[in-house]
Amino acid sequence: MCLIAFAWNAHPRWRLLLAGNRDEYHARPSAPLARWDDAPVIAGRDLEAGGTWLGVNPGGRCATVTNVRDPRDPQAGLSRGWLVTDFLRGEAGATVHAQALSEVAGQYRPFNLLTFDAHDAFYLGNRPVPRAQAVTPGVHGLSNADFNTPWPKTRQLMARLQAWLEDRAADDFAPLFDALADERPALDGDLPDTGVGIERERWLSAAFIRGADYGTRASTVVAIDHAGHGRIVERRFGPNGRPYGQLETAW
Repeated sequence: MCLIAFAWNAHPRWRLLLAGNRDEYHARPSAPLARWDDAPVIAGRDLEAGGTWLGVNPGGRCATVTNVRDPRDPQAGLSRGWLVTDFLRGEAGATVHAQALSEVAGQYRPFNLLTFDAHDAFYLGNRPVPRAQAVTPGVHGLSNADFNTPWPKTRQLMARLQAWLEDRAADDFAPLFDALADERPALDGDLPDTGVGIERERWLSAAFIRGADYGTRASTVVAIDHAGHGRIVERRFGPNGRPYGQLETAW
């Protein structure tokens, strides 16, 4: 997943409200959103490495991961997707988990990880060095740089999530999916320079990326209330943005 905005303890009903897009090569096999048979996990599944990019468990925990866009940094190490899976099926709270992961974070491919339990939320990253940061109440964003890095599409998704919160439309996720479907690129003067060239920076600057080989594979909204119950809704896409349908699970 390459774009996330979330509200932590900022809504009267939802403890966590998260909207995000997963961008990936279309050739990489994955399974759609489902309850896993071998773990207390509700998520899509990466069929190549076995983990996931975003998921929840019936106890109300949530985790999601993005990569770090830096062509100079070799993508070596353990799969990022297992970071999400290990947290969801583990018993350690977000605080204890963050402390433990900080000791071994360097063993994984470059990552940004968000973890949420009933009480705490953490951002964890391993570039340039392993670090853990407690998440404060409010609206935050994450893409393929660092926590709250002000890339245009991250700022825009955060703004639209903030507008949704202020509208108090607690059960209508359509405006969030509309925000995730935005294909407008950023202005050249606002583009980051991540070493991939101006044409690719323009293409990747949209919230929704449409391409034959690479693009947005899933748009997902997660809502978890203060009692730990919630919903996860996933819209799936194929090459060139072809819609593959919507799935939803509640617990």
